[in-house]
Amino acid sequence: MKTLRSLILFVFIALTFAASAGQPADKNKKGNRPNILFIVVDDLKPVLGCYGNTDVKTSGIDKLASKGVVFDNSYCQQAVCAPSRISVFTGMRPDRTKVRDLHTDMRKMNPDIVTLPQFFKRNGYETVGLGKLMHGARGNDPRSWTIPYKTDEELKYAEGYSVPASKGYQNPDIIAAVKEGRKQNLKGKKLMAYLKSMNMLPSTECRDVPDDAYSDGAIANAGIELLEKLGKGDKPFFIALGFHKPHLPFVAPKKYWDMYDRNKISTNPFQQHAKNSPNYAYQNWGELRNYTDIPKKGPLPVDKQKEMIHGYWASASYVDAQVGKVIDKVEELGLDKNTIIVLWGDHGWHLGDHGLWCKHTNFEQATKAPMIFVVPGMAKGKHVSTMAEFVDIFPTLVDYTGLKVPNYLEGKSLMPVIKNPKIQTQDYAISQFFRGKDTMGYSMRTKRYRITLWLKGDYNKEDLFRDPVIDAIELYDYQKDPQETVSLENDPAYAKVVSKLKNKLLRLMNEEANKAERTFLKN
Repeated sequence: MKTLRSLILFVFIALTFAASAGQPADKNKKGNRPNILFIVVDDLKPVLGCYGNTDVKTSGIDKLASKGVVFDNSYCQQAVCAPSRISVFTGMRPDRTKVRDLHTDMRKMNPDIVTLPQFFKRNGYETVGLGKLMHGARGNDPRSWTIPYKTDEELKYAEGYSVPASKGYQNPDIIAAVKEGRKQNLKGKKLMAYLKSMNMLPSTECRDVPDDAYSDGAIANAGIELLEKLGKGDKPFFIALGFHKPHLPFVAPKKYWDMYDRNKISTNPFQQHAKNSPNYAYQNWGELRNYTDIPKKGPLPVDKQKEMIHGYWASASYVDAQVGKVIDKVEELGLDKNTIIVLWGDHGWHLGDHGLWCKHTNFEQATKAPMIFVVPGMAKGKHVSTMAEFVDIFPTLVDYTGLKVPNYLEGKSLMPVIKNPKIQTQDYAISQFFRGKDTMGYSMRTKRYRITLWLKGDYNKEDLFRDPVIDAIELYDYQKDPQETVSLENDPAYAKVVSKLKNKLLRLMNEEANKAERTFLKN
């Protein structure tokens, strides 16, 4: 019976997509369907002027925000690249995609899952992607694109510069070391180990080079060429640009470093664990410790903390300038009249708060990330306070284009809010992160609170929520404690809040796990 039911549901989903894909040819011509420009920025937290930040210079993204709607309370599904991105590209949470780390292949877990660009490809769109996009899908998922995906190695770089070495360096010594390692047939982890042995993996790089000496500048240039080409075509386009910075290492042309005075940079005022919080809520920032100029254990010295913050800001300003170039070209070509633009950062980043660096937690600084929609003919320069999740991006884009929104998607269309930024459509956002093979933290953010339930058990089984084993609970009150310094789960004054939010989070996750339409996604 279970097999038959799954088969029936699979056929139902297939027919749903077939109905959407079967649009008459004239419905796919330019003018009948809007273009889509889809921009993702790696590790970008809301350190943007349009989010009220006065430290980091981001005129490009701020200009984009002035033309659309800024979601002030937008959260990722899991604060690490692959799970977050695959959730956006499929409209499904990590518990459904089964992509919760950097190594799991989306197609291996769900061979027939339909990605966002694949959906539009089936509906007559020209689809193309550049840069870091579907981390978690082999080769950025070839079946999603009508135009083959290009790797960074296939892009054009500034005259006199080759493809950046290893993780993005233009330092000649590092380039030479990489060449030598490759002569020895070293690849992947072995090449990284070789570079580490030669002290050639620094966490930052500041060189006086053109923007397109690094990958993000080359991606912006290639994106502009795509806009010029596809903007003249007969089909609507879906162009996805995945910018790498401000992901580690913090490399950017010198002029972006020069925007900031390191002596005026302050370190985070709260660098301790929150009182009453479980130790496994934290991580040892192993991603950063991989670099040769970072201590293998213990805190960062103050000078190094300032260098890290300086590097993050410089990298953010660098990628902001690339986004600005692309947006200017959209306007120059007149494509802004019929192109919906969405920009999002795949998750946040810890810059010393709680003594943490990188992401990989359920805390605010890791889970909150920017999301901006620019929709022709709708609100401009507005801010939305409703809670929003990244799984909402897929249904929102489909909704705006007038196509039928697949009913198994886990997010909700944000078009009602984009049309009327004053309304509230959702009062929560859910994120998650695992610790080991038997502990998963589910975190629900509301306007005032964050509750995190750490559940014990096999989180690959969807009955985890039916009889949950709760190992620990965290509760933070952002109205009184924006730095998350004290977890209040055992405070008698918050007992009713804990009970209410705990029951709500478990109910929501149980409902999602039980939706019959998603049975076809089970492995």
